[in-house]
Amino acid sequence: MIRVMLVDDQELLRTGFRMVLGAHPGIEVVAEAGNGAAAVEAVRAVEIDVVLMDVRMPVMDGVEATRLIRSVAGGPRVLILTTFDLDEYAFAALKAGASGFLLKDVPPADLVSAIHSVHSGDAVVAPSTTRRLLERFAVHLPSAGVAEPAALSGLTAREREVLVLVARGLSNTEIAGRLELAEATVKTHLGRVLAKLGLRDRAQVVVYAYESGLVTPFSAE
Repeated sequence: MIRVMLVDDQELLRTGFRMVLGAHPGIEVVAEAGNGAAAVEAVRAVEIDVVLMDVRMPVMDGVEATRLIRSVAGGPRVLILTTFDLDEYAFAALKAGASGFLLKDVPPADLVSAIHSVHSGDAVVAPSTTRRLLERFAVHLPSAGVAEPAALSGLTAREREVLVLVARGLSNTEIAGRLELAEATVKTHLGRVLAKLGLRDRAQVVVYAYESGLVTPFSAE
């Protein structure tokens, strides 16, 4: 059973998500909160696996709440709920430790699939949405010719390839096919990338690759 908390200041939206998730065995909504501060408190009191987190809320926004929730060892994973107008907040939340983001009008099947993916340790960062998000504020990202972080020099050529493909939104299965490797080997390489760069998960790999200039919004094809 995947225990989910809904965090949004719009009660009607929480009700809608609760109805959708309630129809799926294996997922249980165990808590709700109307702002980030209440969400942080709820995490301390209730066992939660995945948090569906709005970004713009009173008292404490979703970015700060995500940072606090993810700073606790063994804390729940966070999926950000966003709209086309708030993409910059979604990116900030990825940096804060979120495992991905969903649009608020996400189809029910995609919502359920995303919760299962995040619960299993994967990230939900769709390539097309990521490109649009990053292109929106590409001016704030490194330009061509900027020196790469020293940490990248510690990666092998294969690990670097895996990092780039993860940043472009490919799954482990797709990366295995692209590089003609076993999927287990891809997972091993990705694990080493995370360890060497001090990153939590695939979502932070995406952030790191773009912020370091290794991948640019316009090259992520």
